[in-house]
Amino acid sequence: MPPLDAWFHRQQSSGAACMTVGYAAWFDGPPPTLTQLRARVRQRLGGFRRLRAVPVAEGDNWPHWQEGPAFEADHHLTASGELIPLLTEPLPAGRPPWQLHLLPDADGFALLLRAHHALLDGQSLSIMLNVLLDPAPEHRPRPQAPPPSLARKVAWALDDLLPKARPLPFHGRLGPGRHLAFTGLPSELLTAARHALGARKTSNTAVLLTAIAGALRESGLTGSPACAMVPVDVRTADQPTLLGNHYATVRLPLPAHPDPGRRLAALEHRIRRTDLRQRALFQADLVAARPRRVTAFGTAAGRYVDSPHYFSLLCTSLPAAPGAAATLDTARLTAAALLPPLGPSHPLAVSLTHHPAGAVLTTLTDRTRAALAAPFNAAVTDQLRHLAK
Repeated sequence: MPPLDAWFHRQQSSGAACMTVGYAAWFDGPPPTLTQLRARVRQRLGGFRRLRAVPVAEGDNWPHWQEGPAFEADHHLTASGELIPLLTEPLPAGRPPWQLHLLPDADGFALLLRAHHALLDGQSLSIMLNVLLDPAPEHRPRPQAPPPSLARKVAWALDDLLPKARPLPFHGRLGPGRHLAFTGLPSELLTAARHALGARKTSNTAVLLTAIAGALRESGLTGSPACAMVPVDVRTADQPTLLGNHYATVRLPLPAHPDPGRRLAALEHRIRRTDLRQRALFQADLVAARPRRVTAFGTAAGRYVDSPHYFSLLCTSLPAAPGAAATLDTARLTAAALLPPLGPSHPLAVSLTHHPAGAVLTTLTDRTRAALAAPFNAAVTDQLRHLAK
């Protein structure tokens, strides 16, 4: 099992230490029957070997993946339950740790994909949804940047060892259960926010982090330096449908300046200077090169990365469906949202998931901090509106 998979595997997939990652998609139209959905899943997802992988751990030995003999769609699909309680429901033991839930409602239906983070990352769940939809997604090649210098790699490695954050008021031990706040955002709002600095369009990541920094400031939560953990996809141009954990996280300190334009300029400059993708590729290679054995150093490093001295909150921006005409049979995709896991010491995560009509902003907390989710989501939305003016 690769080191990143093993690091997630050591944590539970239910209860307080829940390492289940989720991806919700909403549709306008009649829901498929469970039989129809199983047939589609079997036909379109059955060829992914990763979806047949079962984790095996024996004592203190390094865990490994064992490939099951066949793709069992029937055991992974259900047509019942409610979205929020499902996030912490234990995944079936002894089988590949992923599930797809069909959730009908009065206005259409929703699909909830969820998996243990040891098996799949958030981009993998997005890939799975896109494979299930019509039409098939088009994959655009990524431009290849020149490799970084040795000096830059050394500087990145040293920088990753340093603490950049301190515990914020919402930090503390995770409680059981999860709480979500969703806000739908029109595409015009995000487009205007990305042009807040003028003709040159900034990145969605810079816009989201700028709004989060403002929300922390306006909410009185930044009594200490805040640092965002940003996941970056490291799949190459020839790996558009590769499932598993293929990302690395880059920490970005959040500016506390009261002017949103100045915060955006500072973050955009930092993102361009840091070169997020190159840094993430280097970090992914470094982690993959770790020896496959349990060590005291690896355990201590895992505790450090889990600590609020390493980062303050998780922030991620993810594209969803490939186009405006994405459908499941005759039902039209209307929205999608990534539901990231919460770390042992980080009970707040924010995601921005782009879909054809706009985006969904999601704030995820544990249930003991449920009162934080909706106001924080509203504060981030207000900050996006300030940027868009």
